[in-house]
Amino acid sequence: MSRNQALFERAQQTIPGGVNSPVRAFRSVGGTPRFIERAQGPYFWDADGQRYIDYIGSWGPMILGHVHPDVLDAVQRVLVNGFSFGAPTEAEVEIAEEICKLMPSIEQVRMVSSGTEATMSALRLARGFTNRSRIIKFEGCYHGHADSLLVKAGSGLLTFGNPTSAGVPVDIAKHTTVLEYNNVEALEEAFNAFGNEIASVIVEPVAGNMNLVRATPAFLQALRRLTSEYGSVLIFDEVMCGFRVALGGAQQVYGITPDLTCLGKVIGGGMPAAAFGGRRDIMAHLAPLGGVYQAGTLSGNPIAVAAGLKTLQLIQAPGFYDQLARQTARLVSGLTEAAHAAKVPFAADSIGGMFGLYFTDAIPRSFADISHCDVPRFNAFFHKMLDAGVYFAPSAYEAGFVSSAHDDAVIDTTVDLARQAFAALHA
Repeated sequence: MSRNQALFERAQQTIPGGVNSPVRAFRSVGGTPRFIERAQGPYFWDADGQRYIDYIGSWGPMILGHVHPDVLDAVQRVLVNGFSFGAPTEAEVEIAEEICKLMPSIEQVRMVSSGTEATMSALRLARGFTNRSRIIKFEGCYHGHADSLLVKAGSGLLTFGNPTSAGVPVDIAKHTTVLEYNNVEALEEAFNAFGNEIASVIVEPVAGNMNLVRATPAFLQALRRLTSEYGSVLIFDEVMCGFRVALGGAQQVYGITPDLTCLGKVIGGGMPAAAFGGRRDIMAHLAPLGGVYQAGTLSGNPIAVAAGLKTLQLIQAPGFYDQLARQTARLVSGLTEAAHAAKVPFAADSIGGMFGLYFTDAIPRSFADISHCDVPRFNAFFHKMLDAGVYFAPSAYEAGFVSSAHDDAVIDTTVDLARQAFAALHA
């Protein structure tokens, strides 16, 4: 028995499903999860000593690759002074200033410990600011596991949402309306029906949790216009795409200014850190200034802030994002060429350091499009690449990530191995 298998069997005795986050269990692709022991640059190694080219990067944070020496040094410098204080530090002020500088839509920011905490808090703030209850989200967008967000569409366009998780009361789900991503007509119909009830619209401007799906400019422009017209708060969930697709996030790419932004992943440099921020007049409703309560013992943890601040400084190097986008595009174009050479239906897309792989003929624009992808073929491809030492996301519904450590040799090796995998799929 492999060590991975032994560890998985052992883990299932004390951890539900053997994992601390569901996708890690490999349930959608089958097989045994890999238990990772160490990482360096674009690689990590599992419990059996197998090396993999890593294309999840801890689901986005490792934009510089694993164990970047400058980030490691920054963490080690603060580590010796204490792990957590439960009191303010100068570093919290510095990372807040850096975030506000890089994303001008953010005038004030509050640090938290996870993306779920960021989106949950931003929605509470939006409801407190507007004195309204209804929120709008979009099918296929994942904003963490807060009750209001674990909701799927109702039976009709304007019906109440339905819980997608046990434990979510219908009385909470009914305040969430779920619409189709990139559907401007449905959005306008929703605002026409109950625009004065809508506290907030939350959206991933570049979705990463139904695989990579980009919002259309017209869709985001309609969002900005309608929320402004009806006095609703527009929240960009950039936990995944923030500092991943561009230095100023997706809002810089699209030229759209949201009212609130949720951040995570990159701003922690691999440590558990996230944030939400935006307009000063909205943020002023947060305790201790206003009546919207939010708190966290480990918010602004000094070790997480050190890793995140150093990461934010390093990604500002001239040409960093141009090179990152080139490497990601090199991967996507190489995989597409290899698939088409093997006559396997396949499409791929990328923006900045994020990419999506789709076993279908066209790049998807909604969750309905994604649902038409050939999941069994993806699963077969995933395992062939995993066996060859390439670790893609273990789900057909997740985006992938490239780091600055993925050089030409790493990308070209991946493409060469993919040629063999695609050829085997066709055969």
